[in-house]
Amino acid sequence: MRMLISFAALFLSVALLQLSSGGVGPLDALSGIALGFTTSQIGLLGSAHFFGFFIGCWWAPRLMGSVGHSRAFAAFTSAGAIGLLSHMLVVDPYAWAVMRIASGLCVAGCYTVIEAWLQAKVTNETRGRTMGVYRVADMGASLVAQLMIGVLEPASYVSYNLLALLCCAALLPLTLTTVSQPVTPSAPRLRPMLAVTRSPLAAAGVIVAALSSASFRMVGPIYGQEVGLRTDQIAYFLAAFVFGGALAQYPIGWLADKYDRRWVLIWLSAAAVLSCAATAFIGAGGTAMIMGGAVFFGLTTFPIYSVAAAHAHDFASDDERVELSAALMFFFALGAIASPMLSSNLINWYGPSALFAMIAVGHIALVIFGLIRMGMRSTVKDRTRYVYAPRTSFLIGRLVGKSRKRD
Repeated sequence: MRMLISFAALFLSVALLQLSSGGVGPLDALSGIALGFTTSQIGLLGSAHFFGFFIGCWWAPRLMGSVGHSRAFAAFTSAGAIGLLSHMLVVDPYAWAVMRIASGLCVAGCYTVIEAWLQAKVTNETRGRTMGVYRVADMGASLVAQLMIGVLEPASYVSYNLLALLCCAALLPLTLTTVSQPVTPSAPRLRPMLAVTRSPLAAAGVIVAALSSASFRMVGPIYGQEVGLRTDQIAYFLAAFVFGGALAQYPIGWLADKYDRRWVLIWLSAAAVLSCAATAFIGAGGTAMIMGGAVFFGLTTFPIYSVAAAHAHDFASDDERVELSAALMFFFALGAIASPMLSSNLINWYGPSALFAMIAVGHIALVIFGLIRMGMRSTVKDRTRYVYAPRTSFLIGRLVGKSRKRD
């Protein structure tokens, strides 16, 4: 308990950061609609965010080595606040894309600092509880961030100013904590092919996970607006996705530890295809059905990254785990950069249902590839424990810790 209390400042910084960064994506989409941006331009904003996110993941460990944890955190937070405050000063989609690169850089950089700090302080005895509280702080704040969209006026300086204030407030707990700064961890090498050699299915799985979550989070507001949802209802629509993902973590984790993870991944993707079809066809079926579809969509798609990551780690040695996590994050970033642009263009050409048609095609491909891979290699007997793996930084492999074998 004392260890968790000592981490309270870090968890509070996580919550404040998530409230700020989790709200800017849907707010940008709704603001873009209000300002007359094209659907493709709104998709570009989401892609720009993940481009900045990837840069931040790569650069943050190196910056920490140069200036230390607190100064690096302050630098990344400042970049995020500047990006938020600049929105209503220059109303142009391409200028906003540059600002969203700054917000993505902020998210990745700040999470890297926090996770490096946590990893240096946890022990094997406290790792599980620490990760549990970290998950609650992260997902809880993400859920609230989606609900905030219902009260934030689109294209308003006040709305962006509020998010910037939350971003700046994230500075206070971490910079004022009395916990000593840890030794700076070495930056992981980025070896993307490590994920492919250890598990091609896991590499494909994280790309499809990015296809699902990034397109839904960044372009979902456009879908909601197209099917007639009010702004407050769009907030509930996005929150329902996060809520469904939170509900899925424990039962999917139990299944992934008990059964062959490839079958879990395949059945999740098959269920995701059904959820995409249901959500696409019930667009005109009433608000309650749309919300239910979003919960089902979150249930089936949110855990895929963690299951794929656990499957990849089954085939890795302990000294490869950090670099494997970085490689998986690389493939996730590729999918997350491409999917908002692709989905927004598809909506522009074929209507709102094209968002879920695109995601369904990705999951069908993952099911087929999973079945092919099952015929090529058997699974291992001793496996790592399933651990919720947030897509936050390259250092998450260190925070999750070494493999714990199961009988």
